[in-house]
Amino acid sequence: MSEITFDTELDCRGLNCPIPILKTKKAVDALNTGQILKMLSTDPGSVNDVQSWSKRTENMLLDHTEDGGVYSFLIQKK
Repeated sequence: MSEITFDTELDCRGLNCPIPILKTKKAVDALNTGQILKMLSTDPGSVNDVQSWSKRTENMLLDHTEDGGVYSFLIQKK
């Protein structure tokens, strides 16, 4: 994970599709423009879900990594 500072963290580990992306949407909606959410997930499907959702909503996916089955995403609210 890069050295980007995030404003809030959402732990979706242990949750399966579609819950991580639904919780991500709710968390991003609560942010102010420009703020950054870090979301953690263990659902491999969350990689495609977050990428597709980010493109569709124009919220910027700044970074995503995988480490030991945990996927980390940094999303900036548009």
